[in-house]
Amino acid sequence: MNKITRRDWLKKTGILAAGMLLSESILGATLKRNPTILIVSGWQDVNIGDIGHTPGLLNIIETFMPEAKIILWKISNGEEVKKLLNRNFPKVKILYGAVNKDKVVDNPEVLDAMKLADIMIHGSGPSLIAANHLACWMQLSDKPFGVFGTTLQSPGTYHQSILKKAAFIYPRETESIKHLQKVGIEGPHIQFAPDATFYINIRNDDKANQFLKENELIDKKFICVIPRLRVTPYHKFNPNNNGWSDERVKQIEALNERCKEVDHAKLREAMIAWVRETGNKILVCPEMTYEVDIMDELLIDPLPEDVKPFIVKHGYWLPDEAASVYAKAHTVLSFECHSPIIAAANGTPSFYLRQPEDTIKGQMYYDLGFGEWTFEIEQTQGKQIADRLREVWTNYPKAKEKLAISMKKVDKIYKDRIDKIDKLI
Repeated sequence: MNKITRRDWLKKTGILAAGMLLSESILGATLKRNPTILIVSGWQDVNIGDIGHTPGLLNIIETFMPEAKIILWKISNGEEVKKLLNRNFPKVKILYGAVNKDKVVDNPEVLDAMKLADIMIHGSGPSLIAANHLACWMQLSDKPFGVFGTTLQSPGTYHQSILKKAAFIYPRETESIKHLQKVGIEGPHIQFAPDATFYINIRNDDKANQFLKENELIDKKFICVIPRLRVTPYHKFNPNNNGWSDERVKQIEALNERCKEVDHAKLREAMIAWVRETGNKILVCPEMTYEVDIMDELLIDPLPEDVKPFIVKHGYWLPDEAASVYAKAHTVLSFECHSPIIAAANGTPSFYLRQPEDTIKGQMYYDLGFGEWTFEIEQTQGKQIADRLREVWTNYPKAKEKLAISMKKVDKIYKDRIDKIDKLI
């Protein structure tokens, strides 16, 4: 019979203990590595940018936390968008439910999701739109929550009370961080994370290719242009839910009327240069539903007669088709904020013609290194836009390389922010 020395015993029991700890660690990690995430997102379905927030965030989480189970608490209940999300994210469960003034949810399934979820994330948007939804979570749970890729400009007292309890706050532009600091909300848990639409991955190549073929739009031989009024006229297509007084409506309409021609004449100058110097076509397309009605007035009818035959129009579409078209475009020039983002996500250079009324969200373009392709419209002449577009088509590989550098920065930021969220669970 072999004797076991104290040294042997300590060695063997040490190995056994280490093995037990390792097994427990692996088991714990396995359990931990299958978290459930509740996302609140999807504010409206009349804007491909707002629609794009949701698939963008879903793709971010599926990319950097592939083991997570995702439940989407969607605010807007559009059937077409629901089908779009189901088609592209079949594993994601989609729920709907309103929250009343007492922070009570009217759908028991949402309450069950809250019990099941390990963390709640407020998706990208223009503000803390789902503040009541986060407040409901806070009433029912002490589990962490936070904000991802959201503008937090001048948060009011109610929003401050929620943000102060957030485990993470990732505004979509660095300017929001300054706004938070002004109201005493600061710390290492607050970091820039660009709008989740930068990670949109949905496409509809079949529909896009059919449209391109019918209109003889050749790959990388056409540009896309998108119009926009200074203030979105929500009162025209959502008259019962915008909260605007008659006086406010008059002010908005007067502002839009005063600026629309001055703004769009600058974009038309670049359009004319493109057609006359390259002989290639232009697709005029919308980001929001109402823009279909202003295309002719602002971008097409005033064009010189020799340019008009090169113009193609597209009606309102969903972001999957838009993404597929933008992927084929040479460059996208847009007064709207999100079409350039969708284009960038699909490898296409894009210009953002920024109007001062379009909130501070445009700062994210500078944060990501897109400053040369961002034009503050009141400080910009049409020639500057045309000249910059000319630089892009003269040296397209350089433009693509510039885009790739910024998109690598997006990748790095998203990975880091999701890693930090993962550690909270």
